[in-house]
Amino acid sequence: MKKNLAAHHPVKYLILSALFMALGLVLPFITGGIPLIGNMLLPMHLPVLLCGFVCGAGWGPVVGFILPLLRSALFSMPPMWIAVSMAFELATYGFVTGTLKKWLPQNFAGTYIALIAAMLAGRLVWGFVRFIMTLWGTEFSFALFLSGAFLTALPGIVAQLLLIPLLVAVFRKARLI
Repeated sequence: MKKNLAAHHPVKYLILSALFMALGLVLPFITGGIPLIGNMLLPMHLPVLLCGFVCGAGWGPVVGFILPLLRSALFSMPPMWIAVSMAFELATYGFVTGTLKKWLPQNFAGTYIALIAAMLAGRLVWGFVRFIMTLWGTEFSFALFLSGAFLTALPGIVAQLLLIPLLVAVFRKARLI
């Protein structure tokens, strides 16, 4: 069987990662125009989760870590103190999806398991980093964790659970994964 060398070429992953990064920079402008739920849609999370699935555990965490920090530096949104905790959260998303995609079946069930594991792990990392940040004077409690990680994020969580598996299936069909 002839191996497709172009399928795993590093330049391919560099280009796709750059596209996911650009999407993560632009999407918040689009969803921010929806006043009631714009920030609850978690627009930077979608491209990072996809990057983990498509580009793997090497590129996913890099895009996830840099994206919120870069967006904060360029556009002052999110504020840097929020971007720091988001950087660790999104890096976790990219790492977990990129790692689990290799270990789980390449089907909807495997995609959902990897996605849910990444979402839970990322939110736990976010909460841990926010807790550590209390040492420098930021306020954080278990109630704020539950609210920020799950309650106010519910529209984004639903969007991730609906869109990511469908988009991963499209990427698989296009043989980008």
